[in-house]
Amino acid sequence: MNEWSIVGVIVVLFGLIAAVVTPLLKLNTSITQLTCAVSVLQKNIEGLTTRNSESHTKLWEHNGRQDSLLADHETRLKIIENADRGA
Repeated sequence: MNEWSIVGVIVVLFGLIAAVVTPLLKLNTSITQLTCAVSVLQKNIEGLTTRNSESHTKLWEHNGRQDSLLADHETRLKIIENADRGA
């Protein structure tokens, strides 16, 4: 092998290394960005889950109050109907 063959082999090796390392660095950057995005999404979902549970609790409490108001209304209607029949 002469000197130029050795130089050619070295240049090809550097090219090969550059061809492999460049996409790996881009992939690593993309993975890091995606990891950060997923972390933010997880925090947002946890907050939504908490607020969702609170909203459901409020809705069920309101539903319970409405049920007792409706039962009271039904009782009053029955009393009025029975009073009208008895008179």
